[in-house]
Amino acid sequence: MVQIGFKCDKGIMRQNNEDACFVVPGRNVYVVADGVGGNNSGEVASRTAVSEIARMVNEAAMDQYRSPEEIFGFFADIIEDVNEQIYQMGLQSQQNRGMATTIVTAYIRMNSAYIANIGDSRAYLFRSGKLGQITRDHTYVNELIDKGVITEDEAEHHEQKNVITKALGTEHRADPDFYKVDLESNDILLLCSDGLYGEVPAEKIAQILKTDQNMNDMCTSLVQEALAAGGRDNITVICLKI
Repeated sequence: MVQIGFKCDKGIMRQNNEDACFVVPGRNVYVVADGVGGNNSGEVASRTAVSEIARMVNEAAMDQYRSPEEIFGFFADIIEDVNEQIYQMGLQSQQNRGMATTIVTAYIRMNSAYIANIGDSRAYLFRSGKLGQITRDHTYVNELIDKGVITEDEAEHHEQKNVITKALGTEHRADPDFYKVDLESNDILLLCSDGLYGEVPAEKIAQILKTDQNMNDMCTSLVQEALAAGGRDNITVICLKI
């Protein structure tokens, strides 16, 4: 059984909300997207991504995908389809040119979570009082960290820390990362856009996740903490307690 909470807020500084999320509890599929692009195109990209993934998940016979290879193959195919849609929309309209979106998805089956991501929206696992990041950001500063050019502390204050190197819709082909996580009772799986972790330190996120709240209240507390810290970006969170 999974307890579910979610919340999406445009923040304080932004005029519109380019984040989007979708919860498909009957299929145990959860999606967070953070759109990028001028005008309203980032909003179009993120909403296209979550709505199309939800549609394809609802139309699929999910029970036929049982092994990790089959499950990840299914999500690779639908992410590729969504990527092509967003890419073509960007080519067909000057207003939408250059639009794209990050995405992180989670599918819970039996005692495992199957996670896919492109960009810098994240999945975390909170277990026994400790918070760990599951996904790896596709960002310029992460590439610098991997090459040993800068440290993780230096990345926090780097002027290009928000530059992403992968997103849905930027290229003709999508290239997501996939992760399988074995779950235990009382684990909390957190999906979020950078509007949360960019404002709230991991230690504070963990403190909130330790509190005895239902998942909707937990999401509200996380968003309120991000707003109190400045709310400079849209904020989206999904909390899933096993």
